[in-house]
Amino acid sequence: MARRLFSATRALLRAVPSPSPSSSAAAAAAAASLLPLLPCKRRRKLRKKLSSPRVAPIEPEAARRVPELDAVLDREAAFRFLARARSFLASLPPPHRIPLAEAGKLYRELGFPRGRSVSRAAARHPLLFHLPRVDSVPHLALTPLMCSLLEEERRLHDQLLPTRVRAVRKLLMLADHRRIPLAKLHHCRAVLGLPDDFRDRVREFPGDFRVAVDPDGRDVLELARWDPALAVSALERDFVVDERRVRRTFRFAVPHSRSMPLDAEDADRLDAATTFPLVSPYTSGALLRPWTPEAEKYRVGVVHEFLSLTLEKRALIHHIFEFKEELGLTRHMHASLRKQSRAFYLAGTEMNWAVFLRDAYGGDGDLREKDPLVLFNEKLRRYACMTKMDSSESIATAY
Repeated sequence: MARRLFSATRALLRAVPSPSPSSSAAAAAAAASLLPLLPCKRRRKLRKKLSSPRVAPIEPEAARRVPELDAVLDREAAFRFLARARSFLASLPPPHRIPLAEAGKLYRELGFPRGRSVSRAAARHPLLFHLPRVDSVPHLALTPLMCSLLEEERRLHDQLLPTRVRAVRKLLMLADHRRIPLAKLHHCRAVLGLPDDFRDRVREFPGDFRVAVDPDGRDVLELARWDPALAVSALERDFVVDERRVRRTFRFAVPHSRSMPLDAEDADRLDAATTFPLVSPYTSGALLRPWTPEAEKYRVGVVHEFLSLTLEKRALIHHIFEFKEELGLTRHMHASLRKQSRAFYLAGTEMNWAVFLRDAYGGDGDLREKDPLVLFNEKLRRYACMTKMDSSESIATAY
């Protein structure tokens, strides 16, 4: 009887057309729709997986989700191997290759799932990675096309270095004591658009940075001088251009009892009185009393300014909390950011979620203003999705 039930269930699953979800939340919803078709044991197992923080969406209300922004994280996950493998192989000395047996053990560094084949991950991008044999030993290596693209990326980083230095100076001005460990900047280099060798190049700017050693023996980057012209947040600039939009973006509500007869208009006036003025993120947060509206305004403003300094105006929460001590953030930031739903969008799962700046993205989930490095990454992804046949066809079409 059990065999009949399992075989019938498999037949039903084969009969159900496979969904093509545009996001991980849609995939979880599609999996949940199959629960009535499964036997009890498999149903309990699937329900347990769906309630796990690895799968459960950070935004529990489906009506508040934005599939276009959720799809941005899914795209990033799909190209994780491309991003990490190219950075790892580029850090190796020429000819930028590693034995395949050793590469199979570096699943974290190369960005492929543990227990999976690294050769299969490389085979998905045949124009960028190949598996040559050196002394009959297979290696993972970069193709000549990928090497030329990395050289183009290096030239682009050189052109954009003054812009990145300015962003790091603003980040140091946000930080407490105006210093950040260099290891943290290196860990978040892709989020901030910094080159891989930024730690070595900071000494080229003695007028802007100093490198010191903290009591823990870590190399820290210190701000050499304070620039009042840089101590202007993105919100303050937007406030000058469009005051009405900024006023609509944030709302720090005043809790009041139901016995206070306030209609919607009176409540909005009361909230506006407590929402403005906002607290500049370039002030010292240590001078503010904790758990006050001013302290919450400061922390929300710091996160907004940090995201405005990132390459794609978004960041994973563990990248933001990498600077928790320096930026004075607390573990209650999720509640604070969730209340500001007009300014931020939270996407991903409860274990690994990201924060988006809503105003930086259009309705199609695309950035309104793209950094040259973002355009380069898009071109790299187009090459990653092409096969050798597609490449030859595009060359033939060009001629």
